[in-house]
Amino acid sequence: MSEMTPELTFEQALRALEDVVRKLESGEVPLDDSITLYEEGERLRKLCQARLDAASARIEKIVKGADGQPATAPFDADA
Repeated sequence: MSEMTPELTFEQALRALEDVVRKLESGEVPLDDSITLYEEGERLRKLCQARLDAASARIEKIVKGADGQPATAPFDADA
């Protein structure tokens, strides 16, 4: 999966990460496989964090005021 990791959406990467965590928490995985799973989990975690950081940066850019300072705008669910 690691070759495909950059192609995953956030949701796919999160589901894969959750699967890795479940396998590791089960205690049924041999040590060598656990290490490989842990490495894959770390790659997935970094991918998820990068996607969250990018989304956060986009949101900050959207809500910045004309003067470049952060501004708040009311959320209008009907819009």
